[in-house]
Amino acid sequence: MSKLWVTGYRSYELGIFKEDDEKVEVIKSVLKESLIQKIETGVDWIITGIQFGVEQWTIEIANDLKKKYPNDFKIAVFIPFLEFNKNWNEENRTKVKKIISYADFSTEVSKKIYNSPVQLKNYQKFMIEHSDEALLLYDPEFEGKTNYDLKKIKKYEETNVYSYELIDMDILQEAANQIQEQKRINKEDE
Repeated sequence: MSKLWVTGYRSYELGIFKEDDEKVEVIKSVLKESLIQKIETGVDWIITGIQFGVEQWTIEIANDLKKKYPNDFKIAVFIPFLEFNKNWNEENRTKVKKIISYADFSTEVSKKIYNSPVQLKNYQKFMIEHSDEALLLYDPEFEGKTNYDLKKIKKYEETNVYSYELIDMDILQEAANQIQEQKRINKEDE
């Protein structure tokens, strides 16, 4: 069994505040290709959280990929603590319920409501220890909260068999260029 933890930037860290932002198309395209590669090379669990941005997009993409790979992998969603999204507005809580419904398994890592930053550290530790590798949409030159995950992964990797892959801004820019070129070609063909 091979488990892949996927995480990365929150949507607001990328300046994305609407799902129809062109950046979302690029990010989803890159994530989809990466997930396909991982599934085709043996990943059978894709695990992530429910943060807006990379984590939710990962769940949506993985759910769509189940049509092509119906028995090849499962989706697990881990929530850091009880009532994690309690302060989110109704629309966002409804979206999270829908996202979680795509998962084959979901649970809170801590069965208590938030009471300490230790819960977030424990969540991070749990995600690393319950996966074999990580895929992070993150570029160290453009810091964000995922930097904490990357540091913890690098530290864990020093004494454990674990690997990670970064999707950085150069990869995203290359994908954006390819998408724009394809759109230009399609427009010329019309």
